Amino acid sequence: MPWPSSTSTSCRTCPPSNINRDQDGSPKTARFGGVKRARVSSQAWKRATRTAFENDGTLEGEDAVRTRLLPQMIADRLVERAPALQAKADAIGMAAATVMFKVKAAAKKPKKKREDETLDEERPATEYLLFLGRTQINKVVDTLAAHTEALAAAETDEDLSGLVGGLGLKELSMSAHPGSVALFGRMVADSPDTGVDAGCQVAHAISSHEAMTEFDYFTAVDDEQPDDNKGAGMIGSLEFNSATFYRYATIDLRTLHSNLDNDAEATLKAALGFIRAFATSMPTGKVNTFAHHTRPEVIVLNLRNDRPVSHVDAFERPIPRSGEGFLAPSATRLFEHMAEADEQWGDSPAWTAATYPSSLTPQPADDSELDLPQRVTWKRALEQTEQALTKALAKARAK
Repeated sequence: MPWPSSTSTSCRTCPPSNINRDQDGSPKTARFGGVKRARVSSQAWKRATRTAFENDGTLEGEDAVRTRLLPQMIADRLVERAPALQAKADAIGMAAATVMFKVKAAAKKPKKKREDETLDEERPATEYLLFLGRTQINKVVDTLAAHTEALAAAETDEDLSGLVGGLGLKELSMSAHPGSVALFGRMVADSPDTGVDAGCQVAHAISSHEAMTEFDYFTAVDDEQPDDNKGAGMIGSLEFNSATFYRYATIDLRTLHSNLDNDAEATLKAALGFIRAFATSMPTGKVNTFAHHTRPEVIVLNLRNDRPVSHVDAFERPIPRSGEGFLAPSATRLFEHMAEADEQWGDSPAWTAATYPSSLTPQPADDSELDLPQRVTWKRALEQTEQALTKALAKARAK
């Protein structure tokens, strides 16, 4: 039996917003089915999903940090543990990052003068972002702190680098990955062997219909301007759109299980955390301007034993404009397509759960009967998902 994949499909309506913009400040778009669609990049929603995953109160210790400031993080924590190393801490932190990922220090900017005319020493940073679990960083610091005397005795940077290189730090960065690293993966160009294949894949969200970009012209009043000046303190404009998005993500349970050192309990915990986070997260672009705090109206979760299947092609023909809006027709189209695809290919998911409002019960245009998955609450869908994943993981591990 092949390892199963877990997929999450949803329809989510966003009001006027600009949650993911391009270099010109315009909402991102894509052409699909010959028309322009609203789009939210996979990177934007993965960032929102990872943030939600790491803020999940049931996932303590599963978070990670993506940063160029890893040497400084290591140095600051090391000084807390071993104050005697304060003068060398930054050099030790940079050496540790280099040992783990073969990364170079970023070029330093010209030093700035402080008010007392002394030069402000710039602290080290790596030349690109690194992704490491906070628990892994703590283990690196623990190892360094355990060798405080030897590190303090090192006379040159070369001696320091040689000593740090013999402490097994690279192995610490390649084992005991937290759920965040196991799910979202890590690529290090200069050190391919420290890369981690992502356990999840996230599609770009696109609107189920043609989308139009609109402009908001706004003004701001200067509260202190004199009464005889009725002009605006400033004027400006910004772009926005609204859309019903089709979203899709899948979890490769084999890869996730491998990334988590073949720990079934950790795999289940991470998979459920991702499903919750993917469904509930929302990118925060221009959130103070638009407050686009919606939730998905339609969510379909399933397990497949063959391969992941996206149903984005349900919307290759865009949903037409009508007085009924886009959500209900999108839900109908999605469920119709799922049923037709199962019939065409002669297969179906091993397990499915769906949640959608009773008011959105899809009705085909020809009034024919549509075989819908049983409608359950979101809480019940998660409970069923946990049961299904537990059984699927047990079967896959037994093979």
